[in-house]
Amino acid sequence: MSPTETCDTDVATDTVGEPPTRARLAAPVAALTVLATATLAACGGGGSSEAPATLPSSPPTSPPAEAQPTAAEASRFLAQASMGANRTHIARVQAIGYAAWLDEQFNLPASSSRWDWLVAQGYYADSTNVNTQAGFDSCAWAHLLSAPDTLRERVTLALSELFVVSVSSINASWKSFGGAAFADLLQANAFGNFRALLQKVSTSVQMGAYLTFLNSKKADPVSGALPDENYARELMQLFTIGLQALELDGTPKLVGGKPIDTYALGDITGLARVFTGWTYDFGGAAVPKATPDYHRRPMIQNARNHETGAKTFLGTTIPAGTPGEASMTLALDHIYSHPNLGPFVCRQLIQRLITSNPSPAYVARVVTVFNDDGSATAPALARRGNLRAVLRALLLDPEARSGAAAATGSGKLREPMLRFSAWARAYSVSSPSNAWKVGDTTNPATALGQSPLRSATVFNFFRPGYVPPNTEIAAASWVAPEFQITNESSVIGYLNFMKRAVAGTIGDLTPDYSSLMPLADDAAALLAEINLVLAAGALPTETTLKDLIAAVQTMAKGDDTARRNRIYAAVLLVLAAPEFIVQK
Repeated sequence: MSPTETCDTDVATDTVGEPPTRARLAAPVAALTVLATATLAACGGGGSSEAPATLPSSPPTSPPAEAQPTAAEASRFLAQASMGANRTHIARVQAIGYAAWLDEQFNLPASSSRWDWLVAQGYYADSTNVNTQAGFDSCAWAHLLSAPDTLRERVTLALSELFVVSVSSINASWKSFGGAAFADLLQANAFGNFRALLQKVSTSVQMGAYLTFLNSKKADPVSGALPDENYARELMQLFTIGLQALELDGTPKLVGGKPIDTYALGDITGLARVFTGWTYDFGGAAVPKATPDYHRRPMIQNARNHETGAKTFLGTTIPAGTPGEASMTLALDHIYSHPNLGPFVCRQLIQRLITSNPSPAYVARVVTVFNDDGSATAPALARRGNLRAVLRALLLDPEARSGAAAATGSGKLREPMLRFSAWARAYSVSSPSNAWKVGDTTNPATALGQSPLRSATVFNFFRPGYVPPNTEIAAASWVAPEFQITNESSVIGYLNFMKRAVAGTIGDLTPDYSSLMPLADDAAALLAEINLVLAAGALPTETTLKDLIAAVQTMAKGDDTARRNRIYAAVLLVLAAPEFIVQK
């Protein structure tokens, strides 16, 4: 069965609430076909490739004085800086401007923790949850879909795709509380200092259990056993400095036309010696794992298992006899000072929020702020890695805010979780029972192909340098990370999942379409409003929007049941439109 046929029998029939004729469905199915064709053409049927990007030229480095944003500009900004927005959020940005909105979000108290949600819902008191993941998906979705500190949630999600931990692969009991504790850790440090975040991630039980250095022991000359190398390798490769030496602007440093490796096998084995002796802090509990509380405590040192010999890596040596805690501090300080850190981390943050292919000049401007936030009175170490300053620079940069950013080669494919949350936040989705039973949405055939903290590997759902093979994207030497999880199944799975969501049939998720009901009898007004809120007005009037209006105009109107059906169809069609799927 073709993707179009699947949409015909599933999406369209259930959305409008009655068996539709092919004539009435011609335009909606055409719109869904455009999505399938556009995304799959770029996807190229799977595969993996990495390539440097040839990038569009950068706009001027000096932004103009901030003028009051239009509604479309405010909507576009919120698509980058939030988990999704409704008319009230758009009006707020218009009223106070981008910079003041960021200040509001930075100063907004963090929403209550996922851990506390699990406790309040009774998961803590139920000992049968010791070996399950019960409750994790619900607490994760509750935050992503409804927490008021929306910028913090967006950054937390981005950080979870840099410092990857998968809740299903945490090799410990009380997995749901472990996942909640790790997400809460990222949330608490989303606007803080990167060095502090690095310390907390490296001492978290979840990372220790996931990348298997928890209870790693010093080398045993008798058995030949060596310290676990998992975290040492991934800390360098995936979390901090990457595989190749970078210029300030994120482009590879070259010697004789060839890239330079950042580390070698000896650096991995030397750094692995640092991450020995780390174990659980059970707080003196008589039955250590009777409760999940140990997940909220940093790991502690068991000195007997720590490697006391010298540890050499990345051009430095930690002297023999240095205790475990001090060894980790020295190791992380050295990695934190590495010139690759800023370019490697900042380019990925730009990719997660703004565009897959930032210009080198854009990267360099953000990295400059990462390296020194300009706080004249602060010590040098405190001026480096200020994530609040980095986010401000990233989101207010001319390349993010300028209309030129909508040019060919800019933007990004919205990852499925962000498409879902954009809809949920646009229409103030609630869960009357507070159960938030969205579930694990990683199945690409029936759901989103992606779910919070459920990456299949430590490499995240997609690689930052992924190039869809045999596509125009590859021919242009661009990257398109999110296309790594885009295929025939995921395109149709997303549409059918969103069809159920839009109609309010996922758990007790309840969207509020009251703002759309007065517009529902006027197809043009209805779709113009949805286009603005969900897609920042990106659907072109004379092509995509015209076709969608024609489709909705064929549907019955005049009573509330018909109006709701029109709303369901119109919202779904915008969610399926390429101009929504691709965030410009």
